This record gives sequence, structure tokens and C-alpha cells, in this order.
Amino acid sequence: MPRFKAVYTDHHVIPAGPEKDILAEVGAEFIAAECRNEEETIRATVGAHAVLNASAKITARVIESLKDCLVIARYGIGVDNVDIPAATAGGIIICNVPDFCFEEVSDTAMSLILASTRKVCQMSHLVRQGIWNRNLAKPIHKFFQQTLGLIGFGNIARTLVRKAKPFGFQIIAYDPYVSVEVSKPFGVELVGLDALLRQSDIISIHAPLTEETFHLIGEAELKKMKPSAFLVNTGRGPIVDGKALYQALKEGRIVGAGLDVMEKEPPDPDDPLLTLDNVVFTPHYASYTEEAYYELQVKAAQGAASVLRGEFPKYFVNQEVKEKSRMRQRIGRG
Repeated sequence: MPRFKAVYTDHHVIPAGPEKDILAEVGAEFIAAECRNEEETIRATVGAHAVLNASAKITARVIESLKDCLVIARYGIGVDNVDIPAATAGGIIICNVPDFCFEEVSDTAMSLILASTRKVCQMSHLVRQGIWNRNLAKPIHKFFQQTLGLIGFGNIARTLVRKAKPFGFQIIAYDPYVSVEVSKPFGVELVGLDALLRQSDIISIHAPLTEETFHLIGEAELKKMKPSAFLVNTGRGPIVDGKALYQALKEGRIVGAGLDVMEKEPPDPDDPLLTLDNVVFTPHYASYTEEAYYELQVKAAQGAASVLRGEFPKYFVNQEVKEKSRMRQRIGRG
């Protein structure tokens, strides 16, 4: 009989693969569930010692119901859908996969930069309508010596620099947690947010979602951007105020946008942003390649398995829980 129960909350988002075998090695039964709301998550995770999570919200109420849980393993870098203080207070270890999808998300950011500024989707739509007229793409400007502004200068943004430099961009970045010593080897100038908004021809968002970054880009910030500028977001949707972005695009205060993420996902069918032809959308798929998702699943399962073995995980989010973790109390190791 298995010693542990491990529940995956998002089989409908990323179908389970190698997790079952990895967790079986530590005596855990692996159950793949489809949790689309809080109630479904609570029901599915009853008696779970490990919760593996992609997109279901692990709220304080969910955590309160996790009486036996030792670890929440997050599929990905961000942990904004997990109530970290509640988990920490409950002695639950949180782990993630912080070295995930650098190449994939930076590739997607670059593709949205190209598609939006070169107006690829608008031109494709017109050709399908039988309209063959390059003049309808005007104006388009060359990238050479344009300014690409990065909001957030973590690993994904740094990977994007390597891909954007050959196009001739001058690159600046805003990140209050990064030093000049870090950005200098990349040939990237660190500036304040106000300067980045005013100077950039294209802005690409790579910040995590926190209380500080929620609606970081709102009406006031959009008004500071050049009227010829584009906004690309492969970070988190709520970093941008969607209503303010719609007005800025509708009124021509900025030229266009490329969005892999939106404030509400999936968006409501009547979201006015969806009516604009100067926005390129992708369905929060920036992290996806077959190779990246397989590695993600392996590392998330390995993180959960480590805790069930009585070891702290390689990627430990809430290290302040160490001394009072349920793992130490139950397994007596670590």
C-alpha cells in the first residue's frame, strides 16, 4: 500500500506524464485531477501529502483543508497562484521550477515583437480577404537603433537580449532588484520606469506578478509611452491594466501590442481588447515546447519526491518554513 498520496490539480492544462513513475519511487500514489475552481481543488486534494500544481489557485481556504500536505510543487517559475503566507504558516514547503522555459518565453517575446511591429497578423488577415496592398501596412520602421525596453531583467529578459541584439536594438531595462554590475555585461542600461516608458519604441514585460507589479502599467504609464510605441507582455496579465490598454490602443496613443497573457484568462468573449486588429494574441503558451514541458514535469515531480523522502527540495521557495515544516515533524529528517 502506498505511503503517500500525491495529487496533480491540472491534468487538463498539462497532461500528466513522467510524474507517476518518479513519485512511485518514494511510495506515492499519483492521482491526476482537473481542478477548475476552489471547491474542485479542495475535493481532489483530500488526504494529499503532496500537491502538484500548474494553474489552479491554491488559496488560503484550500491550504486550510490540506491537513496532511507536506509540499506544494509548482509547475513553473511564478508562484502567484499559491498563498505563500498561508502555506508557510501551515508548515507546508513550496517548491517551483525556476530554471524553466528561458528560451521558450524569450522566443515568444521575440516573435510577438516581430509580429506586432511588422503587422504580420493584420496583413495575413487582409490577404485572406483578397486584399493585396502593402501600403496598408504603413508605417513600419526598421529595428536598427530603435530602443527596446525591458520591464524586469531576470533570466528570461537576459535571454531575450541575446536574440534581440542582432536586430540592432538599443536595449534598456527597469528592474529595481538588479544592479548595474549585473546588467553591464549584457550591454543593457538600467533606467527608471519613467525613463523606460518615455524612451522605448517597444516595451517587453518580464516581471513577476506581485503586489508591487499589479497594474504597474496603467493609464498614467501608457500616456508616457511614445505614440509610435508597442507593448509586449509575456509576463503576467494583471501587470497591465487591460481597460487602460484598450483605451490607449483604441485612441491611437500607442500603435499596437502583443499579448501572450491577459488580465483574465481565458478572456471574456466580450473583452473589448479582442475587437482590436492592432493586437496580436497568443493563449498564454509562451513557455510551451514539448522538451520544456517534459523537463518541467520531471523537475516538479522530483521536488515533491524530495520532500516525501524527508529532504528539502532543490528549488525551495519559502525557506523560512524549514524549522517548522510538517516534513520534519512527520518524517524526522532534513
